[in-house]
Amino acid sequence: MSKRESLTKARTWVVKIGSSLLTDDGKGLNRESMAAWVQQIAGFQEDGLSVVLVSSGAVAEGVLRLGLKGRPSAIHEQQAAAAVGQMGLIQAYESEFQKFGLHTAQVLLTHDDLSNRKRYLNARSTLKTLLNLGVVPVVNENDTVVTDEICFGDNDTLAGLVANLINADAMVILTDQDGLYESDPRNNPDAKLVSEAQSNNDELFDFAGTGHGDLGRGGMLTKVKAARLAARSGTLTCIVNGRQDSILEKLRAGENVGTLLKPESEPLAARKQWLASHLKVKGIFELDAGAVRVLKESGKSLLPVGIKASSGKFQRGDVVSCVDEKGNPIARGLVNYNSDEAEKIVGHSSEEIFSLLGYEGDHEIIHRDNLVLL
Repeated sequence: MSKRESLTKARTWVVKIGSSLLTDDGKGLNRESMAAWVQQIAGFQEDGLSVVLVSSGAVAEGVLRLGLKGRPSAIHEQQAAAAVGQMGLIQAYESEFQKFGLHTAQVLLTHDDLSNRKRYLNARSTLKTLLNLGVVPVVNENDTVVTDEICFGDNDTLAGLVANLINADAMVILTDQDGLYESDPRNNPDAKLVSEAQSNNDELFDFAGTGHGDLGRGGMLTKVKAARLAARSGTLTCIVNGRQDSILEKLRAGENVGTLLKPESEPLAARKQWLASHLKVKGIFELDAGAVRVLKESGKSLLPVGIKASSGKFQRGDVVSCVDEKGNPIARGLVNYNSDEAEKIVGHSSEEIFSLLGYEGDHEIIHRDNLVLL
């Protein structure tokens, strides 16, 4: 079975729609396009499939309703615009889905909700319950209360994390481009579309560049990163032009449209998905070459002796990142010591922990059950 054919077998979908599509490049909610997307999603639901809709557009809609000249830079003004715009956005979705007898549910999340293990599990349970009830969850970042320190940064990332939450089979990112190109099609009319690739292919970052629009915070780069997040749950990611007629139905039928990014490895267990998906970490361990090799090849626990340096402020149970000597991320996990204790024991053997700290702690600074390779 080809990967395009596997889309025809997908039962659980995450569909993300960007601000430029939803607000018709800032001209207000594009009700005609919204109606078309909703009709297709309703068709999925009628056939027994489950869809979570991750929708941008609250801030952009709020900017329009408030008569602002553009997306404000002050965080409190962004929050106010989000609060106003979210009302119109959800009202529009509710109205369209009701035409097909479908209920919707508003789900607003922050990064803190998914960083806290208990709240992560609560969010997972809520979404799965809604899907079991035949409801279409409409997910957005809670821009009204979010700050730069705890935000996802863009809804592409949020969509990838939602795919992990519900173990989605497929994630569709609707954008204003036909997919990912090997160079910017706005500057190079001969740019080649990437039809299929492995989501962990580093070359994709070179293709994606760093550009983004005025209304949204994302760009093609965030979509590639989101595909990597989604791949941790074995999710296929499709980046496609949301302005194409019947685009969701075409994907479901297995048509060769847009860019398909495929997971290379088996899905991670749910707990390790949660660890791997942490965007904010409390500290960093720099590992020596031997420790890097042991983690990659043997899957063992991380011992203090393999750590060259510790940085950051963290408590026992916080998530820390493990990097190699060049700063490349290798793994992350739940640490068994706070930052002050870690600084005392890094570089030493586990047998020295008692003499260094004055008590007998764990031999592992991160146990392998709480460690995930990146």
